[in-house]
Formats: sequence, structure tokens, C-alpha cells
Amino acid sequence: MSAVTDAPATETPRAIRSLVPARMDRLPWSGFHWRVVIALGITWVLDGIEIGLASAMGDTLRHEQTLSLTAETIGLSAAVFLAGEVVGALYFGRKADQLGRRRLFIVTLALYLFANALTALSWTTWFFVATRFLAGMGIGGEYAAIHSAIDELTPAKYRGRVDIAIAGTYWGGAMIAAAAQLVMLDPDIIPIDVGWRLALLLGPVIGLSIWPLRKFIPESPRWQLTHGYEQEAEATVARIEADLRARGVQLDDVDPAHAIVLRRHDIGLVEVGTVLVTKYLRRLFLGATLMITQSFLYNAIFFTYVLILRDFYDVPSVSVGWYIFPFAAGNLLGPFVLGRFFDTIGRRKMIAATYCTSAILLAITAWLFSRDMLTAQTQTMLWCAIFFIASAAASSAYLTVSEIFPVEIRAQSIALVFAVAQGVGATAPAIFGAIIGAAKDPATGEVVTRLPLALAYFGSAAIMFAGGVVAWFFGVDAEQRSLEDIAPPVTSIGSPHVTPTDSPTGPHPPGTL
Repeated sequence: MSAVTDAPATETPRAIRSLVPARMDRLPWSGFHWRVVIALGITWVLDGIEIGLASAMGDTLRHEQTLSLTAETIGLSAAVFLAGEVVGALYFGRKADQLGRRRLFIVTLALYLFANALTALSWTTWFFVATRFLAGMGIGGEYAAIHSAIDELTPAKYRGRVDIAIAGTYWGGAMIAAAAQLVMLDPDIIPIDVGWRLALLLGPVIGLSIWPLRKFIPESPRWQLTHGYEQEAEATVARIEADLRARGVQLDDVDPAHAIVLRRHDIGLVEVGTVLVTKYLRRLFLGATLMITQSFLYNAIFFTYVLILRDFYDVPSVSVGWYIFPFAAGNLLGPFVLGRFFDTIGRRKMIAATYCTSAILLAITAWLFSRDMLTAQTQTMLWCAIFFIASAAASSAYLTVSEIFPVEIRAQSIALVFAVAQGVGATAPAIFGAIIGAAKDPATGEVVTRLPLALAYFGSAAIMFAGGVVAWFFGVDAEQRSLEDIAPPVTSIGSPHVTPTDSPTGPHPPGTL
């Protein structure tokens, strides 16, 4: 399936011609792909559990029978967790491109499991905060490694719907957290200083159950090919093909014209930066815009949702989970229902449509909220409808940044955009929290104005709509295209099979936008 041409050692490294990417893309969906999705996609479930429980257990951790944390320390722990995600993404993203996807998604899961177990054993404030940082590092590192691996192991025909559905499972984790909260954080059922510790062990228990399956996921053949392990890449694909043929699956022949030719060389940080700035600056702008806008919206709404229910609708703390559960359900269903259209109607059209539609619905809800025309129930119903669409939009942001950069720098690119988005998005809860606090009379605790918060919702809608506009004009039509067509490897020598029609403004040279 491949041929190797040796060149004199004093001139240039040997060239590698391979059909490995084309062979991976022509595979039918199989049990192998289901194992990849389950073993690697669990990261999003774990993050949903983490964020959901962290937002729910704040009041519990302030109790004198637990850690007696102050409100400021609780806010600090949330910020530290997000900071850990950023540091983990940047550090492990670089390592995932250097050392391989498989090594890193084993290491990052181990770090998360270990850190969360330590958090459950916390006895002081600062031990709790420090272990939250380590847990965040594990989750952040997972994002860069697993999205690279999932995209590189999934056939082009299914890549969009798979990536979007996996990102949407975050809300499955949030639903688990909401259900667990009703039991584990209820002192009438479980002692107050035991329940929150058991809740923190929920994610590690799920992670440990997936650990054996993750050990059998192979290294990405695309990564192997571009890092000088062409024989290992061939062997990895051959094993997958042999398993399918043993099950009676007939595999199509691969057109030799779809071979890629590479010349291996090490890529340092300087070259990574040079490639991103000179060839992929527009794509960096696209990815950063999509990630920042959805991050700001979600952090603004989700992290202050409990405050809205309690301060504006007088929902008791013990009943909050009943409202979070349907909200999370709408977010979970959206990517699964709408995901396939990103592969059929197309990336650019669907991303623009989901961003702009959710923004318009949010603006309508903001107007209703400003006129005091909503109840806790109708507010939740509207959130469910809005985020059914917005969840698919947010998931498509992760899909976009994971498929529009070359394989050699894919994980680092994901990490860079993720870090920027988290940095900007992390400001949203503080902004909205201050607005919510100012809406109440300090003396009576009664809500005296809705206008500032309504205007903040209008602003969030405008930000999300801007993301949709950018997607329309800068988006990449990546549906059902090979990753090597979308972004040829940095080490490739010519790409005769590339059809660079990335943008509605016209074709561009391979590797650019």
C-alpha cells in the first residue's frame, strides 16, 4: 500500500508515499469506531459532571461541617479549575503532537482520576483549590488529545456528526450531576460532609470503567505516518481492515491517486507558530471566533442559571436540579438530532444557521424577560429550545478547530484556540454575576430592575450572532472531505488530489484559506 524512496542522508530525508489516510476514510462504520467514540468521548461526560457538581456544591462547601469555604474561595476554585484546563490543554496539546495521541489520552485520564480522588479527600481550603487545578489540567489535556484522535480515526463521511455528538455528551454529564445532586447533596439522605466527597468520586468511577477500553484504542495512523512510523501506520490500518474482513465486510479498493507524499522532519515551536501565522491565520480567526462566542454565551447562562432561578423566580436551592435537568436534556439532544446535517447540508451553512438562530431566540427571550412575562417554568422551556440549537453550534466550534489544521500541529492548534476561548469566556460569569447582584435591593433582597440583565442577554445574543456571520464568510466547507484535503500535512510534498474550495469567496492554494 505504500512505497518508500530513499534519498542520500546528506541531502534530504526520505520521501514516504502512502494511502493510509485514504484507507481510513473509506472504512464503513464499525465496532472499532464505536469503541473509539465510547472510550474517548467519555471526556465530555466527565467535564459535564465536574462543572455541574462544582456549581451545585458551592453552598454545601460553605457549611461549617464541610470545608467552611467563603464565597470568594468557591469562585476562586472555579477559576482555578478553568485555569488548569487552559494549562493542561497547552502543555498536553504540545505533547500530543510530539509523542502521539494515545500516550497522552492515557496520561491525561490518569491525571484526572488521581486529582479528583485527592479532591474528595480534601481537609483544607488550599488543598482543595490545588487539586481542582490538577483535575482541570487533566480535562484540558484530554480535549486536545482526544479530538485529534477522534477526527483522525473517524471516516470523513461521519466525522462531523460524530464530533458534534461527542461534544454534546457534556450535557449527559450535566444531567448525571443534576441527578446526583438531588441525592448526594441532600443532608437528609447523606451526611453533609460525606455527600460532597462521594459526588466528587462519581467522575473517577465512570473514568475507571472506561480505562480498560481506552487501552485498546490504537495510535492514530495519521500521526504515525507524519512522524516517521510509516510501517506502524500501515500495520495499524491493516489490523482494522483485517478485523472488518473477518466479519464479512467488503472493503472498496483505494484509488492510488489519493496517496499522499511526505518528507519527515521535526517541527519545533517556531515552525508551528510560523505555519499558523503564514498559512492559517484566517482559520485561527475563524476557530477563535467560534470558540470565544459560544464559550461566552454558555459561561454567562449556565454558571448563573442557579442565581436566576433563586433570585428572580424564588426557586428553592433543593429544587434547582429539577430545572437544570431539562435544560441539560435539551443541550444533549440538539447535537444528536442536528449533527448529521453538518455532514449533509454542510459545515458552513449549518454553523452559521445554528449560531444565528440561537442568537435570535435568545434576543426574543431577553425581551420577554425584560417585560417580566416569564416564570421559572417558561424560562426553562425557552432555554431548552434555545440551547437545543446552541449546543449543536457550540459543538461545531470544537469540530471546526479539530479538522482545519495539519495533523502535525492539530492538537496544539486545538489547545491554543481552546485556551483563548476559555480566557475570554471565563469573564462571563463574573460580569453576569455582578449584574444579577446589582439587580436586587441590598436592604430587602427584592429584585428592583430587570433591564441590565436583559441588556446583557441582548449583548450575548449579538456576540453569538456575530459568530454565525463569521462562520458564513470565513467557514471551511469540510464536510465529507479527507483531513489531508482540508489541511495538507506540513511535511507533505505536493497534494495533487486536493480540491481547495474552502471559502465561498473562491478557491485558495492548498494549505491556506
